[in-house]
Amino acid sequence: VQLQASGGGLVQPGGSLRLSCVASGFTLGYHTVGWFRQVAGKEREWVSCSSSSDGMTYFNDPVKGRFTISRDNAENTVFLQMDLLKPEDTAVYYCAAGLNESIRRCQRTEPSWYDHWGQGTLVTVSS
Repeated sequence: VQLQASGGGLVQPGGSLRLSCVASGFTLGYHTVGWFRQVAGKEREWVSCSSSSDGMTYFNDPVKGRFTISRDNAENTVFLQMDLLKPEDTAVYYCAAGLNESIRRCQRTEPSWYDHWGQGTLVTVSS
């Protein structure tokens, strides 16, 4: 059982990146998938969630309107499209998956509700 996050890199302010989260050993389509980010010395911050229950997606206020999340169930992959990137988006981004009822509709955003984590991919927004 593994999650592999990729797609990070260096981008200028206003630019875009698409992060991928590929699952192996389990069917990602049955799981709620969350994206989190973390800056050194700070707590891991919830970014976005794709519900396993109703297909809805949710975003934290700082990224609302700029980020979108989508699934490709045939590829067992979830994507985080990040547009209009800002320097404050710089962080290591993690994808996570879980089956807990408390996150089935993305009701809870704490990292502890998720069972499986990717290794993180670094996003740097700088000119």
